[in-house]
Amino acid sequence: MQISFLPSLPAASASAGILGLAALPGVEWLGGAGEYAASLGAGFRGALDRAKFEGKRGQSAVYGTGGIRPHTVVALGLGDEPSADDVRQAAGILGRHAWKEQAAATTLGLSGHADAAVEGFLMSQYSFDRYVSEPKPAQTEALILVGEDDPDACEAGRVVAEAVCWARDLVNTPSRDKPPAAIARQVEQQAAALGLRAVAHDRDALAEGGFGGVLGVAAGSDRPPRLLEVWYEPEDSRAFAVFVGKGIIFDSGGLSIKPAGAMETMKTDMAGAGAVLGAMQAIARLRLPVKVLGVTPLTDNMIGPLATKPGDVLKTRNGKTIEVLNTDAEGRLVLADALAYGAEQGPDLMVDLATLTGACKVALGEKIAGIMGNDDRLVRRITMIGREAGERMWHLPIPDDYRSLLDTPIADMKNIGGRWGGALTAALILKEFVGEVPWAHLDIAGPARWTKDEHYQAKGGSGYGVRTLVALAADLARHGVQPERKV
Repeated sequence: MQISFLPSLPAASASAGILGLAALPGVEWLGGAGEYAASLGAGFRGALDRAKFEGKRGQSAVYGTGGIRPHTVVALGLGDEPSADDVRQAAGILGRHAWKEQAAATTLGLSGHADAAVEGFLMSQYSFDRYVSEPKPAQTEALILVGEDDPDACEAGRVVAEAVCWARDLVNTPSRDKPPAAIARQVEQQAAALGLRAVAHDRDALAEGGFGGVLGVAAGSDRPPRLLEVWYEPEDSRAFAVFVGKGIIFDSGGLSIKPAGAMETMKTDMAGAGAVLGAMQAIARLRLPVKVLGVTPLTDNMIGPLATKPGDVLKTRNGKTIEVLNTDAEGRLVLADALAYGAEQGPDLMVDLATLTGACKVALGEKIAGIMGNDDRLVRRITMIGREAGERMWHLPIPDDYRSLLDTPIADMKNIGGRWGGALTAALILKEFVGEVPWAHLDIAGPARWTKDEHYQAKGGSGYGVRTLVALAADLARHGVQPERKV
């Protein structure tokens, strides 16, 4: 899509089939667009009245002009002191209305968040139609922002939106069409073009390296696993971060098999890996001065003659052993290896993302992730960054006294902690593998998959986590490992 800036509202509106006018409460039009709004006459005022439009956050009203350009005017409410995500959501509303228009214009770029306006618009026009015989993708070819030219913001918004949509594609692809080896090949090809270094560890390398958690989960599948590491290593790096993403390509539950209905969306169980791989692309394209390693263990969790059985014991990368009492609690097993490997690299901090527990979804619903960790300052920093990026999360505890729930007489720990507090006991297992590295864990079981089309979100894989990881890398580039501001 072509993205450009025009300084005047009349010029922008005359070039577009649809125009988005941003407003603050009291219907205060952004950028002094009141005169233009008044020129639309009583019909526009009537549309605002019918929609009870007052410029509040999330409000919108649609007016058809009767055939002149623009054909449609959409009033977009931003609320008081609009955040980047207020702008992002308003742009998403506009993008949905613009689906069949070749060009759209908007004053949302005057909010101070032009990058968010681009992000929201592009993400809202996403569709996954690879398997549809007669697809109907968005037809918009140009987005015009009213205001002074800001190519850096424009490009940043584009890069992040494209990374999110790539992650969505990966998650939405049926499991049979994205075996671990195929994902690894795709990422290796992209890495070469982006200046990234990618290494894919096959089954033999995993066995030699002691990755018993990954191999134990993969044992029931006829598709060999991969542990994929992607390096971004700029010369002027201000920090070193490791991002780890759970990559269960399909989760049947293993021998502790899931009910049929619970398997329907299990192609989403690699959303953490998708987020990490998407973020690595964006970080490289933005050339952020931060060293980053992305680690994604990729495997199915299936039933087969060699599948791990309840009661089996797995030895992980750092030497600790785990008794597997429920094979459907497999994410923590592959993450144990990946986190231990990441910690060995000596990073300044480590973040993992995983569709880990239904318990977190029960606690926080479908739109909010749980965040836990061994460093409260890092957790607060990521929570604040995520809020601005439009990815909400809530700090949950990792109670030390709950560790006894993982005790077992035949191994260092078992992989389940009982019926209650499942998100917390799962995080306690992960904590055993990060050493002294400052670490945060995002349980994204809820927001990894959106249940309906809404502003810039599309039903299906959401790409949750890409924006937070990119924004964290950018924050590390600006402020270093220990930010001076309060977090």
